[in-house]
Amino acid sequence: MDGTVQGQEKAPEEVEYPRQWEADVVLSDGGTVHIRPITGADAEKLIAFHGRLSDRTRYYRYFGPYPRMPQRDVERFTHVDYVNRVALVALLGDDIVAVGRFDRLGEQRSAEVAFVVEDSHQGRGLGSILLEHLAAAARERGLQRFVAEVLAENSTMVRVFRDAGYQVSRAMEEGVVHLEFDIDLTEESVAVARAREQAAEARSVHNLLRPRSVAVIGASTDHRKIGHAVLTNLLTADFSGPVYPVNPEHRSVRGVRAYASVLDIPDEVDLAVVAIPAAGVTEVLDDCLAKGVKTLVIVSSGFSESGPAGREVERAMVREARVHGMRVVGPNALGVVNTAPDLRLNASLAPQLPGRGRTGFFCQSGALGVAILATATERGLGLSTFVSAGNRADVSGNDLLQYWQTDPATDVVLLYLESFGNPRKFGRLARRLARSKPIVVVKSGRNAVRPGLAATSVQVDETSVQALFEQSGVIRVESVAQMFDTALLLAHQPLPQGDRVAIVGNSSALGMLAADVAQAQGLQLAGDPVDVGASAGPEDFAAAVRDAALREDVDALVTVFAPPVAVPGTAYARAMREALQEADVARSKPVVTTFLAAEGVPDELVVPGADGIAGKGSVPSYPSPERSVLALARVTRYAQWRAAPQGHFVRPPDVDAERARTLVEGWLAAGVTTLEDKRVLSLLACYGIDVVPFRRVSSVDAAVAAAEELGYPVALKTVDDQLRHRNDLVGVRLDLGSADAVRAAYADIHGVSGMDEVYVQRMAVRGTSCVIDLMDDPSFGTLVSFGLSGVASELLGDKAYRALPLSDVDVSALVRAPRAAPLLAGYRGSEPADLAALEDLVLRVATLAEDLPEVRELALRPVLASPAGAVVTGAKVAIGESPAVLDTGPRRLR
Repeated sequence: MDGTVQGQEKAPEEVEYPRQWEADVVLSDGGTVHIRPITGADAEKLIAFHGRLSDRTRYYRYFGPYPRMPQRDVERFTHVDYVNRVALVALLGDDIVAVGRFDRLGEQRSAEVAFVVEDSHQGRGLGSILLEHLAAAARERGLQRFVAEVLAENSTMVRVFRDAGYQVSRAMEEGVVHLEFDIDLTEESVAVARAREQAAEARSVHNLLRPRSVAVIGASTDHRKIGHAVLTNLLTADFSGPVYPVNPEHRSVRGVRAYASVLDIPDEVDLAVVAIPAAGVTEVLDDCLAKGVKTLVIVSSGFSESGPAGREVERAMVREARVHGMRVVGPNALGVVNTAPDLRLNASLAPQLPGRGRTGFFCQSGALGVAILATATERGLGLSTFVSAGNRADVSGNDLLQYWQTDPATDVVLLYLESFGNPRKFGRLARRLARSKPIVVVKSGRNAVRPGLAATSVQVDETSVQALFEQSGVIRVESVAQMFDTALLLAHQPLPQGDRVAIVGNSSALGMLAADVAQAQGLQLAGDPVDVGASAGPEDFAAAVRDAALREDVDALVTVFAPPVAVPGTAYARAMREALQEADVARSKPVVTTFLAAEGVPDELVVPGADGIAGKGSVPSYPSPERSVLALARVTRYAQWRAAPQGHFVRPPDVDAERARTLVEGWLAAGVTTLEDKRVLSLLACYGIDVVPFRRVSSVDAAVAAAEELGYPVALKTVDDQLRHRNDLVGVRLDLGSADAVRAAYADIHGVSGMDEVYVQRMAVRGTSCVIDLMDDPSFGTLVSFGLSGVASELLGDKAYRALPLSDVDVSALVRAPRAAPLLAGYRGSEPADLAALEDLVLRVATLAEDLPEVRELALRPVLASPAGAVVTGAKVAIGESPAVLDTGPRRLR
């Protein structure tokens, strides 16, 4: 249908242009478009768009020929109120390539939706993207339902609605399909959107890492310039496709014909490496846009790292690139590498590349990237792909996680991160990827971020970062050396099935050192270290290794080897490799060694894979027993996380989220931010959280009356937060069993606080005192924290954190994570607390936080956990405007 308005418009005459609806999005083929609300200035663009539509597409959209759009329709389609009538356009360059709109149906909370995509851009996922963004805009305007009329023969459009993840009802009448569906987000609609996001973003990185042709803009004959280095590295690596130097002053560079402009290149260009001064990049960008280049790698500097002016140039450049369908790596990047034998791409400034392997690497720092690649070469760690993003103005580590998720050439992922652009999305992607491929991260920038990255980064508290990594299964290390130690083990050895470790060596000192580190890291020794003696020959050493590997009570093996004087070490290595192959442990038990203190995989311990490179079963060597065992401990913890149940995202029973939403919105409208007791109780009650009954009184007589009403025994507490929560209980009096006791306690507390008001509360069952908090990170979202009360716990920061949303497994792990948690489980013969009740309480707090991001602070303190359950004796809540949490809403680029 043509989407005319049904009924009277109720929106104000002028509504501010909704800039928040603008978005850059990635399409299914990896290209990009810019989506924004339509404006009156789009009339000519809309007419031109309509003119490019085929007769068939016009017929499907308007149910008739409609060859020309009359001026009255142009006016009506381009002048909308952004409330009852909304239209979004998708722009590629200066052209509209798709239009979607909805029109409210009278007084209802429903709207008719329709969209049309230019013929040459159909099949790129534009219809799905427009539906997502229109639904988000409609929900923001209070709509609940979409209806659509589609010709029965227009099966593609019917499929767009059907496959969006909504519950669509359909009816057919006279060749027209009538569709209706609620637009509230569902698990299925979110899953569909995220699956499409993964495929699209992975495809955009595929375009970057597997180009069919490369142009080097700024290719130079001067050996001192980066344009010469990039071209040399491309040619030296023997890239499988054509390479086009772009240099207006020379006919050829390094013997390859050069072109004055990228526009002069006769064939298509997939990837352009830009190596010219920042001042000339904008002009080059225009040529790349006109040429239809898919991806850019900008190795030039002089952008956001140089100051505010450079930051604005960088942002404008990325906006222009995206609206013209391109992704950008950089600027200030080292470049990209793909070691696939059918490609051999080295579009980077790195002169030396590691061998081919099955490890992907993302690095933000260009300068450090050179050192990292050199170290990988020295340690013998082969790479599949490498991306150094520099200022990370567009392509980020999250994009690479999407790509590696389905890349058959990558088994292990390494990340060197200095900052986060979208930490919540990182957590979501890492959690999914780590279930099949380990992720090892060095996270620097704890206290400062480079200026070039600051423009595209958000501040994330270190506590949030740690919770993010732990919950996502990410292996965090403190240095590049530790990263390679861990990566070598992951790349060549299987994951352990448990934490039982056998140690075999020819030095008792080295064996004991390995045992000490293993126990300190929580590994279990499968017996004492085996020492074959310094005089043992290769056969004896290999036999001890084989025997240990075959033991059923051993999950991993550490060998420590100090070379004897008489026999070459290579003989021991060959014997050990043969013994391990005889034991056939390459698929089930990891082995690490300190063979000759070598770093990497010694040639004698290599087990070649099908493609000739070091494959599974190759034994990594470390300079010291400590480093080998530390690497094994990290991998063991990761294996335990991966083997643990993933859990389910469940909602507790008896939750009234709609009432809670109404309450919070009403309080915010009234300017309320800190909730007084009555409001706290009403909000918590919506989530089934009860507080032990209490009264707030302002005189001794009122305190006695309240105590008699509640029933003895009672507790008296000061209303002063600091005094009430002191560990010496200076502001609290417990177990008051009579009126006289209440009067005496009132006098004591009044003397301490100087305040007339006190809380009188029914005594709860005694238990272990705990604290449940919500911690708000403005860029990351909400964390739920749990800890036990007490001076030692507070002094040592003994709290555990988890990021929203929490699965049932997350909740269970959270209450058991603090070091003091054994006090809840029957420590030293005491009766264990009801952990199920405590978990239920944490889940209800997490559900409240997920439903109501406006709750900026919540503390349940203290929570008394006992065998009888978990009871809340105090609560504090503060609310505010909902923060703009990243990774919410329809798909969009950062």
